[in-house]
Amino acid sequence: MAIIPTLREGRITIRPIRLRDARPLERELLDNRGWLRQWEATNPRGPMSFDTRASIRALQSNARTGQGLPFIIEVDGELAGQLNVSGIAYGSTSSASTGYWVGERFAGVGATPTAVALATDYCFQQLGLHRMEICIRPENDKSLRVVAKLGFRYEGLRRRFIHINGDWRDHFCFALVAEEIPTGVLRRWLDGKVPTDAALIPDGDRDAAERPFPA
Repeated sequence: MAIIPTLREGRITIRPIRLRDARPLERELLDNRGWLRQWEATNPRGPMSFDTRASIRALQSNARTGQGLPFIIEVDGELAGQLNVSGIAYGSTSSASTGYWVGERFAGVGATPTAVALATDYCFQQLGLHRMEICIRPENDKSLRVVAKLGFRYEGLRRRFIHINGDWRDHFCFALVAEEIPTGVLRRWLDGKVPTDAALIPDGDRDAAERPFPA
């Protein structure tokens, strides 16, 4: 079982998700329905009812098996969103993926890049993982700015990769490996040493993502 830490930088905290977060999470999700819906994962077999407490229990169960790290993101002590490290694998791959969301009123205060940097550094420095991945829809400019700020390296286009907002969607894939950032993701960002072209997406991949998938 991976220990889920509480980590802080300035106004931003990431901490373990708890069952008592269910109600404030529901409020934040409802208040941000229009802001978040276009990026929400959906079930290709049809709509399903969403139970926040059941979702939290599932995340906690996954954490107990060592396969995930479910965090709440806070800004000045107020619940602002979620970050989930998932698919943790050890051994020959030693890797994981990261997903996140924050409420619209918390956009622009550095909550998302700070949270991603804190979680990534923990996975590299404390869990001993080697590779961290983030996959982002081509239309999600805000998330693309997050990986650019932190210097995640572009790795390629994944066609119809995840079912989002009712359909299979293309995603751009970005990653870091531990030896790229010996001082840590957060420190490199705060010190202004992030490579400016790491997250650069080739025009060919951008064009491909705008075209319909071949029948």
